[in-house]
Amino acid sequence: MKKFLILVVLLVICQTSFCWGFYAHQKINYYAVFLLPPQMLLFYKQNIQFISEHAIDPDKRRYAVAEEGPRHYIDIDKYGKYPYDSLPRRWDSAVVKFGEDTLNAHGIVPWWLQVMKASLTKAFKEKNTARILKLSAEIGHYLADAHVPLHASSNHDGQHTGQKGIHGFWESRIPELLAEKEWSFFIGKAEYIKNTPDFIWKRVLESAAAADTVLKFEKALSLKFSPDLRFAFEDRNGVVQRQYSSAYAKAYNDGLNGMIERRMRQSIFAVASFWYTAWVDAGQPDLSTLSNKTFTEEELGEFEALNKAWRSNEMKGRKETPGP
Repeated sequence: MKKFLILVVLLVICQTSFCWGFYAHQKINYYAVFLLPPQMLLFYKQNIQFISEHAIDPDKRRYAVAEEGPRHYIDIDKYGKYPYDSLPRRWDSAVVKFGEDTLNAHGIVPWWLQVMKASLTKAFKEKNTARILKLSAEIGHYLADAHVPLHASSNHDGQHTGQKGIHGFWESRIPELLAEKEWSFFIGKAEYIKNTPDFIWKRVLESAAAADTVLKFEKALSLKFSPDLRFAFEDRNGVVQRQYSSAYAKAYNDGLNGMIERRMRQSIFAVASFWYTAWVDAGQPDLSTLSNKTFTEEELGEFEALNKAWRSNEMKGRKETPGP
């Protein structure tokens, strides 16, 4: 009995949920590289390991930087009813109407993506290799987050409907189970985005419209599975954890009619297209002339600080902490 109780405590401590999951974020950036035109592909492919690995830096930064959290989501349902016309799409107009504190409290991902795109365009113009790579990796993260329905809902982890854990279930557990075996990421080629703010808001509104489906279908499905069939004890990175069972995950994915695969594919296309658009807007600089990446002492220090903060929280059993 004592051993059983110890095991239960360890499982509770180690149980995790995710933000698109580290696995999915890295895969999204990885696959996006192959959608680029030849003038960009060589440079990005040579640096694909960095771009993939550092896709998760914004999540790590949430442990060290207080203002990082709101950049990943928007609780758009706090602004009335779909399509939320009461919320100005321009940042300055939104600040005038609601105030910066309110906007930050409910998330700023649509506006933050515009800041990131402008920064990446500037890095291309300056042919700053290190900045191009760092910003490319990170803009991929924020774009992917904007494609997640629960990143556009104040009920971001089902906490208001008795569905706590659904966040990680949708965006981490299912991709890890199915992406490699059943999903296709042959998508086509990146396209130039004529109006990036409109593109971003369209994807955010798509996410918001899908949030109710994500929640309601899981609630209905849970009534068809007994708890012993909904959950299973499985090994994850050498640690036994209680998580949604494979059978339940597949039933949920089937019921959503491919939504998660579809949003992941759209994320990949969006990431590649944003990279491409920033490059075009910068005047299509010759990337073959860029030198090997050299990061400043400040940037190297930031990477180390992120890793330290992450390792510290990992030791506390908070690896891949849930959030909007």
